[in-house]
Amino acid sequence: MKKFILGTAMALVMSAAAHAETVGVSMAKFDDNFLTVLRNGMTDYAKTLSGVTLQVEDAQNDVSKQQSQIQNFIASKVDAIIVNPVDTDATTAMSKLAADAGIPLVYVNRQPVNVDTLPEKQAFVASNEQESGTLETKEICRILGGKGKAVVIMGELSNQAARMRTQDIHDVIKTDECKGIEIVEEQTANWDRTQGADLMTNWLSSGIEFDAVISNNDEMAIGAIQALKAAGKDMSKVVIGGVDATQDALAAMQAGDLDVTVFQDAAGQGKGALDTALKLAKGEKVEKKVYIPFQLVTPENVKDFVAKN
Repeated sequence: MKKFILGTAMALVMSAAAHAETVGVSMAKFDDNFLTVLRNGMTDYAKTLSGVTLQVEDAQNDVSKQQSQIQNFIASKVDAIIVNPVDTDATTAMSKLAADAGIPLVYVNRQPVNVDTLPEKQAFVASNEQESGTLETKEICRILGGKGKAVVIMGELSNQAARMRTQDIHDVIKTDECKGIEIVEEQTANWDRTQGADLMTNWLSSGIEFDAVISNNDEMAIGAIQALKAAGKDMSKVVIGGVDATQDALAAMQAGDLDVTVFQDAAGQGKGALDTALKLAKGEKVEKKVYIPFQLVTPENVKDFVAKN
């Protein structure tokens, strides 16, 4: 009987070990509000799953460091890898490393340059960036009545999301309803609040006049708001838009400073990336592109949005 009990216990342990999975996660950088929500969403979800362990690393916005992290994950024989790429143009080499090692890889949030030619056992989980900048700019156009001057604050130019959101802005402004809007300045602030504030300060010092600020993300929009308020500008006379619907952005909207944002479900992307990685690790089929919808947030619906989220 003792042998039977011991054998049963060992079988259970071996079964649990067989189903235990380790996933290596390389985030572009920890010091980013949106990516922190994404990372926390992923780690919180992992805690609800039996036998799933995450090894989360900070690439500190360094492409070389991120590639080394992927190599280390491979060397430690993780079951799957999730990457939030520092540079979306550098993903082809990362895909090859994982593919050569036979380890599933999932890109999250930032679209890899090779998204249409991903190897087997690789996928991309995010939101469709064609929606974000489009929703933001259409709403700003509506508020302006299709006429006025706008400045555009772009994210990191090495990032596909920044390029796509900026293209969305131009595409909307080309439409008949919005072609009366003129872009008078367009520069990058690298997704950063402080850089957004500095850029706005420079524009104001140069005497640039505008009716709207169209920002690729909320952090830069908040920086612009801080600079405008520091300069004594009447916030009711400037339309400000961003993307992400971060907690700080929602607070700025409820304070009457931010006019438009677009909710990008960071926690949902983290959960979706982990689900996809685990399915690939089990040999299951998944879609190559998994999209989580955006949602427009304005002063009219912000209270309901906050209550639901």
